[in-house]
Amino acid sequence: MNSPDGQADPYPLLGELRSKGDVVPAPWGGAYFVTGFDACNQVLRGREWLAPDFAWQERQAHTERWEAPATQEMTKTLSRLNAPEHTCQRRSLGNLFDRSTIERMTPDVDRDVTRLLDDLAERLRAGPADFAETVSEQLPISTVGSWLSLPPEDYPHLLEITHDQVYAQELLPSRSQLAVSAEATIRLRAYFTELIRQRRATPGDDVLSGWIRTWDELEPDREAADEVLYRLTMFITIASLETTATLLSSVVWHLLEEPSRWTWLRENPEHIDAAIDEALRYDPPIHINTRVAADDTVLAGVPVAKDSMVHVMYGAANHDPRRNPDPYTFDILRAGTHLTFGGGAHYCLGAALARLETRSMLTQLLRRFPTLRAVSPPVFASRMVFRRVTSLSVAI
Repeated sequence: MNSPDGQADPYPLLGELRSKGDVVPAPWGGAYFVTGFDACNQVLRGREWLAPDFAWQERQAHTERWEAPATQEMTKTLSRLNAPEHTCQRRSLGNLFDRSTIERMTPDVDRDVTRLLDDLAERLRAGPADFAETVSEQLPISTVGSWLSLPPEDYPHLLEITHDQVYAQELLPSRSQLAVSAEATIRLRAYFTELIRQRRATPGDDVLSGWIRTWDELEPDREAADEVLYRLTMFITIASLETTATLLSSVVWHLLEEPSRWTWLRENPEHIDAAIDEALRYDPPIHINTRVAADDTVLAGVPVAKDSMVHVMYGAANHDPRRNPDPYTFDILRAGTHLTFGGGAHYCLGAALARLETRSMLTQLLRRFPTLRAVSPPVFASRMVFRRVTSLSVAI
């Protein structure tokens, strides 16, 4: 799956894995791949399945990976916390992207999309352009940057370190990947620590200033409050960048891959949301999410010992024909189901925001570029967990 062919089309490989069962032992022992939709859904929603937090890591025999700086840092974030700490931090954020927030953000997102598509149009006049570089990478950082009131001149820096940091979250990261992630982690901490210091000095009406006020009430220790604020701000920023960027490129590619889809959606824009959901099902930006068994249990008929890792395979689950018939066909009108945003306590905080960005982009893109076509298939980074489209060449 790490090969170029596997990255371009991993779903036949995931289908082979699923054919071995809903729960398949990993070749290195003590872990399982969960491939069936229902079994994956059970793990994501069940309280008997935990994130691999510090308590779990301390019980492991081989600690080199878990002691890596980037891994230690990510284990402090929401994605690796369990109750009650996870519950406390999540509640402090409230419903980040509720309907009223999305409505307030929509004009800004629409303006960013217009600006980026103006840039795309200018580049297309000279020939093929890289959609991933020009639009997909830029829209998420512009959106979250505006929401958190980050300086636009910092956007390239944040994108660079986010791309480097994510290697620590791979399934089996190499030492060199962990080293790259460690350096990126140091830079992330320096950036967001300084950001919080500056925002404390000059608070405003922005989201981060609101979090500062909330955590000053919850945590009397200012240093402890700032540590939580750092984790929340850092995690939400980096979590919203690569995943949304990949979704933006993915939906455009799958619509252009068969030109009749592009034409049909232009004529039937009321189905844009359906096209987004089918892209989320067909090609999820995250392919693997890991949980551990809280106790000895049985999953889909397979005994799983306490502390064993289970790797939820989103791509395999979303292509389970028992849930989505004819799963290898990209069907805008499918009205199928997917697990791409996760489930349970760790359901994706930014799901509504990702949909907003994708909807705004597609609405304008379809209207402004009726003859848009893909020059070549997308190029993917060599990864197992987070898919990343590094290039998507388009023309008119």
